[in-house]
Amino acid sequence: MDIPSEIKQKVTANRERIIQFMREICAIPSMDSLIGPVGERIQAEMRSLGYDEVRFDKMGNTIGRIGNGPKILLYDSHIDTVGIGDRDEWGWDPFVGKVENGLFYARGACDEKGSTPGMVYGLAIARDLGLLDGYTAYYFGNMEEWCDGIAPNAFVEADPMVKPDFVVIGEPTKMNVYRGHKGRIELKITTSGRSAHAAVHFLGDNAVYKMVSIINLIRELDRRFRFGQASHTVLGNASIAVTDAVVRTDSLNAVPNQFTIFLDHRLTLSESHEEAMNLIKGLIPDYLQKEIIVEELYSNIPSYTGFTFPMAKYFPPWLQEESHPLVQAGLKTVCDLWGEERPLGTWDFSTNGTYWAGKAGIPSIGFGPGDEVTAHTLLEHVPLDEVVDATAFYACLPLKLKAALK
Repeated sequence: MDIPSEIKQKVTANRERIIQFMREICAIPSMDSLIGPVGERIQAEMRSLGYDEVRFDKMGNTIGRIGNGPKILLYDSHIDTVGIGDRDEWGWDPFVGKVENGLFYARGACDEKGSTPGMVYGLAIARDLGLLDGYTAYYFGNMEEWCDGIAPNAFVEADPMVKPDFVVIGEPTKMNVYRGHKGRIELKITTSGRSAHAAVHFLGDNAVYKMVSIINLIRELDRRFRFGQASHTVLGNASIAVTDAVVRTDSLNAVPNQFTIFLDHRLTLSESHEEAMNLIKGLIPDYLQKEIIVEELYSNIPSYTGFTFPMAKYFPPWLQEESHPLVQAGLKTVCDLWGEERPLGTWDFSTNGTYWAGKAGIPSIGFGPGDEVTAHTLLEHVPLDEVVDATAFYACLPLKLKAALK
C-alpha cells in the first residue's frame, strides 16, 4: 500500500472543507485569549470527524482525542491571536480576510490558525488509514499569545494528568521541520526617588534620571549580544530590549518618585536563568542596590474561564537533537510526501515549545504553513496550498515516527 499517495488523495478530497474550516475559524475573533467561541467551532468539526473525546480543559483550551494507545502524540496549535490595532489601517476585514494569488490574508491566518485545520483533519485521516494504532493522539487548541507555554503547563499539571511522549507545534515554519528557538525572560527594573515640586526639583530625587545610565547599559549589553556574547551556533545571538516604561509622579509639575522599565531578554542555550538574572542585576551599582530593584515578572491573570495558573515569565530555550527519532520522522515525512529534502530550521520567535521541550523535556518539533515574518502584521497571510498540504504531514507523521522508534 502506498500510504503517502493515499494520504494525499484523502487530503485532496477534503481540500475545500479544510479551506472553509480555516476561513470560518479566522472569522471568529479570539483576541485577548478569548478562545471560547473559536474553540466551540473547532470542537464541532472534530465531532463531525468522529473524534473519541472533545472537550475544554479547565483553562478553556480545546482538546480533541483519538485512540487509547500507549504512546501519546499531541499536536499543539494556539487559536488565540494578537489584536488588530487600528481597524482603519486594514485594507480588508481582518477577520473575513481576502484571497489573492493563492494567499489568504486575515488576522490569525499565519499565527496560528492556519495549522488547526490540517491537524484536525490530519489526525482523522491517520485514524481512517490505521496509522494511529498504538497511539493516543491529541489536538490541543490553546492560548499562547497571552503567555508562552502557560496553556500546556496548565494542561499537563492542572488538568487530569496527560503528559505527551511527543509534541508537534503548528507555528509557521514555511513547511520545513523546525527543532527549537531562543528562550526569553521578562523583567522589570524600578528606580525609587523622592518627589518635589518642579520649581524646586533639586530638593527631590528624580527617579527617571537614575534610570538613564541603566538604560544606556542595557543598550550596550544588546550591542555586545549582537557581536557574539551568549551566542549559540544554531539558535543565534541573544538580545535584550526595553519594551515599556511607567512613571509615577504626583503631577506634571512634580519630580517623579518612581520609574519602571520592562525588559525582554532573548536567551540562547549559552545563558542559564540564573546567569540572565545576575547579568541584569550586575548593571546596578552597589551604592544603588536599595534604590534600583530588578524583578522577574509573573503571570497570574485569570483565563476567560476564571482559571488562574501562576507562572514566572521565564521561558526556557530549547533545541531538539537532529538525530532524535521525532526529528528524523519529520524529515522522512517531508521526503516521502514531496520527494525532496528540506533544511531543518528554528524559529526567531517563541512558542509553546518553551514548556513542552524547554521545561518538561518532552521531545518536540515544529511544522506549519506560512512564514513567521508576516505574523502580527497588517499583511499576515498563509498560502492556501500550504494549509492543505500540511494536513498530509500531520496525517503521515505517526507512521514515520513509529518506524523511527523501532
